[in-house]
Amino acid sequence: MRPHETTAEPSKTGERVSSSRVRRFTRAERWVHRVTALLMGLCVLTAACLYVPQLAELVGRRALVVTLHEWSGLLLPLPVLLGLGSRAFRADLGRLNRFGPHDRVWLRSALRRDARPASRPAGKFNAGQKTYAAWIAGATLVMLGTGLVMWFTHLTPLVWRTSATFVHDWLALTIGIVLAGHIGMALSDPESRRGLRTGAVSREWAEREHPLWRP
Repeated sequence: MRPHETTAEPSKTGERVSSSRVRRFTRAERWVHRVTALLMGLCVLTAACLYVPQLAELVGRRALVVTLHEWSGLLLPLPVLLGLGSRAFRADLGRLNRFGPHDRVWLRSALRRDARPASRPAGKFNAGQKTYAAWIAGATLVMLGTGLVMWFTHLTPLVWRTSATFVHDWLALTIGIVLAGHIGMALSDPESRRGLRTGAVSREWAEREHPLWRP
């Protein structure tokens, strides 16, 4: 074997991974992310077509856009619910839901814009990823609830529908801004994207960006 070559070894999921790389996400986790991203993207795009006059005129077929928006929103929690059948997915949800002292250190460093790796200790998920996951999960549930109130107009009083519309519209704008930031962060980190695409990341990246993670 040449010095620069690496061997491939099976991971716990049976997928083969180079010894220079570590398994970060299973196939089930990657599919949960992909389908969720697809449904979220469809929600955002159809919402833009409904609320931006120029896009509404360009796309037309408002009834179809409304139907796509309603059903993509209704189905949005489904990938996560199906993902609960995966042990690895449940384990990662547990990691995302736990904040430790090192996460507070990470957040303080981020607020100070201190980019030194040593100042941002992180496990498998850093504090920014945990905060984003918690916020988007909560926002999705609020959007689902307010959307149902707006959809089934005959079941609720007018004041409920008015309040739901106000919350739904402004939270949708906030979600669009947060998603743009999320995508921007992903575009700035090719190795992180590779982990979501292939399931594996380089050991060097894992040790630098997530030093407390023990795969």
